[in-house]
Amino acid sequence: MSRYTGPVCRLCRRESERLFLKGERCYTDKCAIGRRAKSMAPGQHGANAKKLKGYGTQLREKQKAKRIYGVHETQFENTFRKAEKQDGMAGVNLLVLLERRIDNVVYKMGMAESRKEARQLVTHGHFKLNGKKANIPSMMIKLNDVVSLSERSRSLPKIKELIENLSNKQTVRWLDLDKNDISVKVSALPTREDVDFPFQEHLIVELYSK
Repeated sequence: MSRYTGPVCRLCRRESERLFLKGERCYTDKCAIGRRAKSMAPGQHGANAKKLKGYGTQLREKQKAKRIYGVHETQFENTFRKAEKQDGMAGVNLLVLLERRIDNVVYKMGMAESRKEARQLVTHGHFKLNGKKANIPSMMIKLNDVVSLSERSRSLPKIKELIENLSNKQTVRWLDLDKNDISVKVSALPTREDVDFPFQEHLIVELYSK
């Protein structure tokens, strides 16, 4: 499956806003969006980019969601189709399903500086779901599931650094974090209010409804 390997800050510049793809760096003056010279869209004609309308705004909203959660086109569309079949609003259901991915849970529990890093940690088998190895980032968590750090991973330098910084992380409402055991229990399923980015999900719904 193809994946983007170029400069991550270019993606934020394309959307003209911070997507928080590089963790702590995005909150500093080093962020490309924070520097006027690089806040324009990337490319030769970035400074002359036209204001988007209709389909353009819908597409950009979908691209933002894909990039923030690190989901490929086919995965994203499949998730949307699943959201459509659920009760309630399709756009809200989509965001909730994306929040329930295990890589997002690892990020939200504070064991990764970005969702990209969380995907890498999950893929390399550093986490367990209900005591069993979980190495597929798209796995969906359910109510009362427990995501925990593998014992063999705790001595790794990068993991030890993340554990040391865990006390400074602010956990989310729907996860009960055990900082001693380095695990979280899903005490409630996420809702629209738990999504920490101001998406306009109705634009994504309109795009797929065409």
